[in-house]
Amino acid sequence: MTRRLLLLVALLGLAAPAQDRPLRIVSLAPHLTELVFAAGAGETLVGTVAYSDYPAQALAIERIGDAWRVDLERLLALQPDLVLAWPSGTPQQTLERLRGSGLEVALLPTDRLQDVAAALRRIGELTGHTAEAGAAARRFEEQVAGLRERYAAAAAISVFVQLDDQPLYTINGRHLISEVVELCGGRNVFAELPQLAPAVSLESVLARDPQVILSTDDTIADPRREWSRWQSMQAVRAGTIYAVPADTVSRATPRLAEGIAAVCEALAAARIAYR
Repeated sequence: MTRRLLLLVALLGLAAPAQDRPLRIVSLAPHLTELVFAAGAGETLVGTVAYSDYPAQALAIERIGDAWRVDLERLLALQPDLVLAWPSGTPQQTLERLRGSGLEVALLPTDRLQDVAAALRRIGELTGHTAEAGAAARRFEEQVAGLRERYAAAAAISVFVQLDDQPLYTINGRHLISEVVELCGGRNVFAELPQLAPAVSLESVLARDPQVILSTDDTIADPRREWSRWQSMQAVRAGTIYAVPADTVSRATPRLAEGIAAVCEALAAARIAYR
């Protein structure tokens, strides 16, 4: 049975016999790379994209572009059996080029918290690591369930999530980070906007007057200093402006449980400030 047929069997969810050589996988997103390692299948990765920096072993894997632009010639030279892509992040044009080149592509959605465990289990099925991947998925689900239960009765508090400052970017209610904020008892003040990660004006942030500002730590060095001039805002007067770790808050991997805990702790501290 050919390798391509073996992968087709796996993609259809059927039991696959042993391969004649180790599986070769290319990942098209940093979080997918991390998920493969978390599922116990890191040895299958032969190519990945820029910013795939966790775990440390990922740094040694060959780069074939970034999450938006792929060097197809370099990718094909790796002779992958399977390419892992991200439906809401990998451009449709890239997917069409890959499939047009005869490559098998598996799409792994990671837009909601429940998708993390589902992606782990799917990678386990595709790579023959079902036991290890299943265990990682269960651990993540248990951690999230514990945090959800712990903060289920937390008082609601309004939150502005800042992804960048120039221009000022935030998230809407469909974004994974917004789901994290909600789990912790927060209310995203821009939840109703149609874009997943829209640019907003300073005036609109001031008008919505959030009780908390959460800023990712990868682009904004000192969010408290940045917002200090706007004393009309509750969050500025109360000092409830927090930097949260971008890697653990925004990457849909098992480490997201750490990010949820960090967000929940920030909102818990904010509630104390408003007593």
